[in-house]
Amino acid sequence: MVGGLTTVGQVVSLWRYAVKSMMGEELNASEVTERGILGDRAYALLDPMTGKVVSAKNPKKWSRMFDFRAAFVEPPRLDAPLPPIRVTCPDGTIIRSDEPDIDRILSKALGRDVRFVTSAPDKPNLEEYWPDIEGLAHREKVTDEAMPPRTFFDSATPHLLTTATLAQLRELNPEGRFETRRFRPNVVVQPVERNRGFVEDAWIGKDLSIGDHARIRVTGPCPRCVMTTLSQGDLPQDGGILRTAAKHHGVNVGVYATVARAGLVRRGDPLGVESV
Repeated sequence: MVGGLTTVGQVVSLWRYAVKSMMGEELNASEVTERGILGDRAYALLDPMTGKVVSAKNPKKWSRMFDFRAAFVEPPRLDAPLPPIRVTCPDGTIIRSDEPDIDRILSKALGRDVRFVTSAPDKPNLEEYWPDIEGLAHREKVTDEAMPPRTFFDSATPHLLTTATLAQLRELNPEGRFETRRFRPNVVVQPVERNRGFVEDAWIGKDLSIGDHARIRVTGPCPRCVMTTLSQGDLPQDGGILRTAAKHHGVNVGVYATVARAGLVRRGDPLGVESV
């Protein structure tokens, strides 16, 4: 117990995804603002044919997004505009977001016309494919999904995931490779030793501290989608990932939160909860 909070774990990794649906970068530390990890989902690609935000949630169009990696050319700062990013394409080509031919290069690499955008529409939306898995809201269907106004997030931010949840999923499906990168969290927490299973469920509706200053409120579970099943790097395509989450935990893996107080978050920081 520290300062009226019970320590329930520590941060073991931090992740930022500068461009929506591209691979991100692991961090040792980052400022957390009211919009989550500084620079997270700051940019996106837009489909000029539909006006929709490009997302791997519709892999029939955009599965290759996971072949691209995005990272800021220098660390973002609170007191300055966000710096440009560097995109590494599948063939090894590297392009900066402030270069004039970025749209042409990304469009060629994706095989579809896209535009790199630095600000979200007032009412952004995306396409989502729902595979034929029992427990999903739809099956074998593509839907239009609204996003929070003027952002490139699917829902709330930040997104937390515990190593206990990953371990639980591995126990339920030993053949699946339940790795952090499949679930694209911002903050990965290793719970204290006694906590096992879907630990995050107990934090919903509670205020958490991270490190010395940052405070967040856990708002609800994070429902998963087809993105968790897609191949990336050495991870194979595996529908069993989503099927396991649907069968054993209502399709949810990890939790969403809102930021109550900004602050610096570092790898190794303790995580405290108001009560458990």
